[in-house]
Amino acid sequence: MTLFRRALLGEFAANGAAVLSVLLLVVVSTQIIRVLRTAVISLIPTEGVFALVGFSVLTSLPIVMGGSLFVAVLLTLSRGYRDSEMVIWFSAGLSLKAWIKPVLAFAAPSVIVIAALTFFVYPWAASRLEQYQRQLDSRDEAALVREGEFQESKRADWVYFVEEVNADSGTVGNVFVHSRQRDAFGTMVARHGKVETHPNGDRFLVLLDGRRYDGVPGSPEYRIMDFDRLAVRIEPAEMRKVLSPAKTRATGELLAQRSPVNLAEFIWRLGLPLSALVLALLAVPLSFVNPRIGRSFNLLAAVFLYFLYSNCISISESMVATGKLAPWLAVLAVHGTMVAVVLVLFYRRVSLRWLPALRSA
Repeated sequence: MTLFRRALLGEFAANGAAVLSVLLLVVVSTQIIRVLRTAVISLIPTEGVFALVGFSVLTSLPIVMGGSLFVAVLLTLSRGYRDSEMVIWFSAGLSLKAWIKPVLAFAAPSVIVIAALTFFVYPWAASRLEQYQRQLDSRDEAALVREGEFQESKRADWVYFVEEVNADSGTVGNVFVHSRQRDAFGTMVARHGKVETHPNGDRFLVLLDGRRYDGVPGSPEYRIMDFDRLAVRIEPAEMRKVLSPAKTRATGELLAQRSPVNLAEFIWRLGLPLSALVLALLAVPLSFVNPRIGRSFNLLAAVFLYFLYSNCISISESMVATGKLAPWLAVLAVHGTMVAVVLVLFYRRVSLRWLPALRSA
């Protein structure tokens, strides 16, 4: 029996590490592509890219670990059926219930880590991610200037072009600015420019040695003005107004302020470690491979139940947030139903009602 458990735990760990590595690689790659696409548009600094990717991966890690735990158990036991190892174990007098203890021994540390990540690390990473995104959104136009490119302001009322940028002196050369104010358009060109900050915090784009053209399209009346110095106020970008969403709140705060939204978030966090444990046990009866049906049937059933379970958790969270479902009933309806499915599948497998191949063996 000891040899049996050691062999299973070793294979569980190897498959779990492989699956987790692959899923993390997929998540990291997806986040990098998404952040880089945003960085091209809004000029996110290099350290910002790493920060956004890191926080995003931390928020996804509990879900990835739960999925890898389920897949690891499923792959290990399915291989045992395909290689006829299960027939040997059953012939030696071991029941399918003998797989429960090794699975729980393998799943327990992962479930504890998932719970710690969900209850403590996830809200911290979500709050830092939200804070960092708001800081990036709040940068003014001067922080986004790139030389040699036509750019549009965030409010879509400016189009500007800068040929040269001197980062050391903070000046720019050969500036073109096209602005729109109501029905009138203005175009400014200047040889030099710089950004000045006044004592009260206001920032101005100062154009030096230039010319301004003002007029209405289609009208022959245009005003041309030469200037030695022209200051244009840079409107600060508005911070995104986010009233501390529940996902960024600490778990203790969710329980202290029991609003429907907070309770819904707590139900979702509680559901991640619970679902990881239930899915690990669900993989035991689902791993059965019937040679008459093929190996793909149990995999399709496992994928279907996994996504059904995940979607039910999200649906119950939404219903609790809107007050349509009591929190305790949401936990009982989703996780209790899946536990009942696990018990039914174990009963059918143990009673050999779905094992004609083992009967003939």
